Amino acid sequence: MEFRLAEEKDMVRVITLINQAKQFLAQQNVDQWQNGYPNAASIQEDLQKQNGYVLCLDGTVVGYACISFDGEPCYADLQGKWLSEQPYAVIHRMVIENQEKGKGFAGQFFSFAEQLCRTNGIKSVKVDTDRDNLRMQAVLQKLGFVYCGTVCFDNSEKIAFEKLL
Repeated sequence: MEFRLAEEKDMVRVITLINQAKQFLAQQNVDQWQNGYPNAASIQEDLQKQNGYVLCLDGTVVGYACISFDGEPCYADLQGKWLSEQPYAVIHRMVIENQEKGKGFAGQFFSFAEQLCRTNGIKSVKVDTDRDNLRMQAVLQKLGFVYCGTVCFDNSEKIAFEKLL
């Protein structure tokens, strides 16, 4: 298992994983990602900002996430209360290949993000998801993330979590 910055050569595979995840969410009756987002433009922006990371198994990309230290503007309007007001990493657009789901790779991705935080002196990770995305909520709670309130992102209400490192 290897984590690395995503590169232009990974675009097709990442978009394939995103589309696969959209279909998976729809099959689970989760409304998240059903309006065109994320798309190639959002992934391209991740690559340009060097915020996109891939998870590879035996050289094959099986996961992707945006891990950014630039903040998330909508988080300033949280309806609730963050655990802290310090600099943080935000994780967006996490996907794992369908055949690899349930094997702990999402948790490994979060651990990788936490390692990046420690390397950069950051002690907080924030993330949001849809209220009906129970799988992601279970992962977040298992990893020690705390529910903090709601934010409006991608034109819909999301539930927001934070974990202090």
